[in-house]
Amino acid sequence: MLSPHLTVTFDAHDPGRLAGFWAAVLGREVVEDAGAALVPGDDTQLGLRFVASQAERAGSNRLHLHLTSATDADQQDMVARVLELGGGHLDVGQRPEEGHIVLGDPEGNPFCVIEPGNNFLAGCGLLGELACDGTRAVGIFWSEALGWPLVWDQDEETAVQSPYGGTKVAWGGPPVAPMRGRNRQRFDLALAGGDQQAEVDRLVSLGATRLGVGADGAVALADPDGNEFRLSGTGR
Repeated sequence: MLSPHLTVTFDAHDPGRLAGFWAAVLGREVVEDAGAALVPGDDTQLGLRFVASQAERAGSNRLHLHLTSATDADQQDMVARVLELGGGHLDVGQRPEEGHIVLGDPEGNPFCVIEPGNNFLAGCGLLGELACDGTRAVGIFWSEALGWPLVWDQDEETAVQSPYGGTKVAWGGPPVAPMRGRNRQRFDLALAGGDQQAEVDRLVSLGATRLGVGADGAVALADPDGNEFRLSGTGR
């Protein structure tokens, strides 16, 4: 069975600007992708995709990125780079003694630069983690959907990681904030080959709900927590 390839899609008022910001932060390039701006990943690092939307944020983001650092100086260098590129500091209630630094990208999407020596993210690369709101059930679902091993399963918290290593995708467990409209950040799955309908059927059998088909042929589904995601038939 061919596992689908995961990209994270962000709604953006200015997709080009936001993609340029993240490409500069992560040391990658921006490529055009069916009218969207894509910052490609690889087997070990998630890709980020930015699409135009004028929808305003309703409530907190249900996912955010964690960047890693090797030393205290490395962490401060990343903060300085983010500020120079148009990001800023955010106060989300973090305590002074916490080692991570909370920042926002140019459209206010929060992310963290994690302190050096974090064992959970050791060896995960610069984009160390995608941290999500979600139940244990949704972590189990995504482990099976992606074919990625469950690398953490404790106290209702779960995390999965590609068999090749790299970025972890984690869910914090309850309480999970209620949905407030369509999520501004969503998972995008792409098949490099195989039967799209068969893959939809497999995802539904794992607990997904089919929502419809877009004009581009991508199938919209929802995971067991109700988060919308898309499955397209062309790999990136």
